[in-house]
Amino acid sequence: MRIREAIVVEGRYDKAALAGVVDTLILETAGFGVFKDGERLAFLRKLAATRGLIVLTDSDGAGFVIRNYLKGAIPREQVKHAYIPDVSGKERRKRAPGKEGKLGVEGMPPAVLRDALLRAGATVLDGEAPNREQGDLTPADLFALGLSGAPDAARRRSELLKRLDLPEHMSAKALLAALNALYTPEELETLFRSCFLKEKGTEKEL
Repeated sequence: MRIREAIVVEGRYDKAALAGVVDTLILETAGFGVFKDGERLAFLRKLAATRGLIVLTDSDGAGFVIRNYLKGAIPREQVKHAYIPDVSGKERRKRAPGKEGKLGVEGMPPAVLRDALLRAGATVLDGEAPNREQGDLTPADLFALGLSGAPDAARRRSELLKRLDLPEHMSAKALLAALNALYTPEELETLFRSCFLKEKGTEKEL
């Protein structure tokens, strides 16, 4: 199912479970880590303003603490909230149930996750080309721009991330997803013309 909104979940196992259900950008709060991570929160705000955001956290107390924090940090009209059922149990990878004994996002069947997103009002992109977010960048584009696979790629990414007010430790893969999620192809063209002007067949430094 392809949807327009980005989705934020608590952790990597939630993200992995959701990736098999929906085609969109999925981000993590790193549990309570988002509380002290201004860059991560700023990125979530930017996504919410650009394409909308769906919050999908566990049904336990910790999940609602994170959800309520995001409610207060991001304009209400830019966020949708998806809820999973309150079900007792434990995920397969865990030796024992969580503190409250409830299944989290990672333990939900795909159909339940899909229904939760639809009930939240996710914007389904039906009949469109395979979702590559808003932009049209590929890994090959990042390589051509010197943002991956080059000796100074990490430095160049760092400079670009600073210029765009994105989290400074993003990998090339994360940067690609962010750029495609936040910008249209036309905006990306303008962006890279300003950042990577070419003179006499060589790229100027950022």
